Amino acid sequence: MLRAAGLAKAYRAPSGAPIRVLDGVDLAVKAGEVAAVTGASGSGKSTLLNLLGLLEDADGGELWFGDERVGGLGRSAKSRARGRWVGFVFQAFLLVPSLTALENVLLAARYVGRPAAEARRRALALLDELGVADRRDHYPAQLSGGEQQRVAWCRAVLNDPPLLLADEPTGNLDDANGAVILDGLRRRAQAGAAVVVASHHPEVVAGWGAVYRLRGGRLEAA
Repeated sequence: MLRAAGLAKAYRAPSGAPIRVLDGVDLAVKAGEVAAVTGASGSGKSTLLNLLGLLEDADGGELWFGDERVGGLGRSAKSRARGRWVGFVFQAFLLVPSLTALENVLLAARYVGRPAAEARRRALALLDELGVADRRDHYPAQLSGGEQQRVAWCRAVLNDPPLLLADEPTGNLDDANGAVILDGLRRRAQAGAAVVVASHHPEVVAGWGAVYRLRGGRLEAA
């Protein structure tokens, strides 16, 4: 479902010198599998997920979703591929402040041209499943952190994406809300999605299928 080969990424320091964050990362995740990426804060986990989800361009390497080579696509084609293939769960939630909970979830439907009525039914069902249906008309500032992450989760899975990327998905949550999100990730994998989770908390990924550590810009078995 997901295959990366030799992904590389560097940034420029204020002095102009390059800072190499990723130095040839290889990763393959099949449908129904979970890959957990651990590593110290600043090791490049978020950068890796951004490359895998086509939010940033790699400096080198190749990336495939299924049989489709996506790393070399243009900006518009990448946006379409991202909408069709990828769901994101971010630590910071990234909800749009001016939109209600329901409207935030429905944003995901815009990228795939899903019929409005169908998308609304699916969004309401997800909000109900996650226990936040009664908050659908509230704005993010009116929601607790746990509620915001549940809404963000509903947005991420609205289109049943075959690939789910989660960047520190429980980092801002208490244990109860964190357990809801982790259970959701596992259930998505059981339903056939490929799941990649990045976290610097080893206990978050304990017992998951494949666990990798990102160190020195490369992935190694943990």
